[in-house]
Amino acid sequence: MDWKLEVATVPVSDVERARDFYSEKLGFTVDIDQPVSDDVRLVQLTPPGSHCSIHLSKPGMGMETGSLSGLFLVVTDVRKARAELLVERGVEVGDFQVFDDGTYRAATKDENLDYVGCVFFEDPDGNGWCIQQIPARD
Repeated sequence: MDWKLEVATVPVSDVERARDFYSEKLGFTVDIDQPVSDDVRLVQLTPPGSHCSIHLSKPGMGMETGSLSGLFLVVTDVRKARAELLVERGVEVGDFQVFDDGTYRAATKDENLDYVGCVFFEDPDGNGWCIQQIPARD
């Protein structure tokens, strides 16, 4: 039996603003954007090439706005991904980091970033994301 993670909930203060950030700045596809009631709106987006989506949610059910961290997006070229987000889309992205000996440190200019190279950014509410470089898988 396969067990697949399909959706992660991201707590946000303003669903419209978050939807625009994830779709326009990050290039996620808007899968669903539908009002359920006057107080509830279902918005689900999927990163390009991913089988796992995010669901935007107002605070509640134990999740506070901006409290999420440790979400990883995986790319084959983190240098290219950072340039696309920073230069082309205007997303504030940190410098290259390498996970080394149990902690993150600044990456050197020509260092191999496979499996250990990352950059970090936050959405408008402060939810933390990591973009990690993983070589193409067969």
